[in-house]
Amino acid sequence: MTRADDPGVLKIMRNSGTDDVARPIDLAQRVRELRKSRGWTLEQAATAAGLARSTLSKIENGQMSPTYDALKKLAQGLEITVPQLFTPPVQHPASGRMAVTRADEGTAQPTPTYDHRLLAGQLSQKKMLPYQARVRARDMADFGGWVRHGGEEFLYVLTGEIRLYTEFYAPIDMRRGDSAYYDASMGHNVISLSREDAQILWVTSLE
Repeated sequence: MTRADDPGVLKIMRNSGTDDVARPIDLAQRVRELRKSRGWTLEQAATAAGLARSTLSKIENGQMSPTYDALKKLAQGLEITVPQLFTPPVQHPASGRMAVTRADEGTAQPTPTYDHRLLAGQLSQKKMLPYQARVRARDMADFGGWVRHGGEEFLYVLTGEIRLYTEFYAPIDMRRGDSAYYDASMGHNVISLSREDAQILWVTSLE
């Protein structure tokens, strides 16, 4: 059982809304969790912080109390502030939101160039907009100009072959299984190259 006077345990103040209550935090565990959350080994974290591997190992195992200089190096290496070393991570409870869209479902949004089918339409306030599209366009002349909007976009080719035009890059031919991720404020258009209309999955982030 961890004691509040152990070297690796420091006390911080938490505002409960009425009174400040002292709550101990295990610095050793906090440092270890921060390192692992970045996928770093002891060697990688020690190198980033400019500390010896043995020093970091002792800190993580509660075998030594780091000096303030070591704490500053740790914080800089982990790209956080010193106070964040002593602040427990904020726990965000799961919202439990979920939506299932069957193959024959989805809100249809036909356009002259694409037949969009909005997925997970029953969820409001989404952080991304997923939709499947049948690409009807066969030439850039089918568009009245560049399509552009806020956010970032992920494109995945489900069937057929397409050509992705973007404002700042040469056209890219893509087939089933190919994908692209790009800034959606950059002009972009997609046409089908295959005999049948290509099918693609689009996921757009919502700003």
